[in-house]
Amino acid sequence: MKIPVIKQLVEKYSKEELEKAEEAIAEEQIPQIEIPGEDEGEQLTHAYAAIEIIRSMEENKVDFKTALREYTGRVRNSIS
Repeated sequence: MKIPVIKQLVEKYSKEELEKAEEAIAEEQIPQIEIPGEDEGEQLTHAYAAIEIIRSMEENKVDFKTALREYTGRVRNSIS
C-alpha cells in the first residue's frame, strides 16, 4: 500500500469510478481508469483504500489527512 498512490487516486477520480475499477480488477479485467500497482493485488488495495477514504471524507466531513489516518489505523488494528 503506497500512500502517494492512494492520495493521487482520491484527488483524480470519483468514488464511482474507483468502485468500477475495483470491480474490474476483482473480475480480472482491465479497469477503465489507471490504478497504479505492481500487481493486481496492489491495484485492488489502492482502489479499495481510495474508496474507503473518500467515503470517510463524505460521511464524516473530514479532510484527506484525517480520513487517511483513520483508514491506516483500521488497517494496523486488523493486522495486529
